[in-house]
Amino acid sequence: MVIIIETISLSDAFKYPFKTPKKLLYALLLLIPILGWLVLFGYIVRLVNEFIEGRYEEPIDLDLMEDLKLGAITFVKALPFYVAYAVVIFAVTYISATLGNLTELLLGFFVIPILAVNFFRKQTIESFFEFDLLNVVRDNMEDYIMAALKQYAIVIVFAILSIVLIGIPALCFTSSIFIANFYGRIVEQKHTLVFKTQLNEPSTV
Repeated sequence: MVIIIETISLSDAFKYPFKTPKKLLYALLLLIPILGWLVLFGYIVRLVNEFIEGRYEEPIDLDLMEDLKLGAITFVKALPFYVAYAVVIFAVTYISATLGNLTELLLGFFVIPILAVNFFRKQTIESFFEFDLLNVVRDNMEDYIMAALKQYAIVIVFAILSIVLIGIPALCFTSSIFIANFYGRIVEQKHTLVFKTQLNEPSTV
């Protein structure tokens, strides 16, 4: 049985962090250098996987030790990609500051978000370098752009709400919600349906 993942609306994404208000307190981990950040990072990785699978009932519970372990391992595995990214941006900026800014903008919109979600899903060093995913973005450009624009919109809203503090945890919880939803619907769901269809096709041999 294939579970159909629906497109999440902007209003549903906005409501998501507030379904269990006490869990907004998880953001206090930001006040604990290194260890707190790693715990929250591991928690966000698990949240992104919830979004990919179409689960938006409420934020999941924090698991202090497991999230710390996941956060530390995932952070270390992400380093090679971000080192490579920094080298590319530095090299392009060295040639031209304008070209560097443009490259950073394009990568930040079309490349980094989908690769980051793929990395959170598979949690391997190689998954951050699976550039064939950009073909999925190209083939579903309108859908991806809408997801990315919604992501920017909710970031702006919660950034403004950060003035009254509640925007900070809300922003942490929803930082990749629309791109993860796109990934779940387009990358995982379509590939699963295609694979199942191929399995059910009669052999021509």
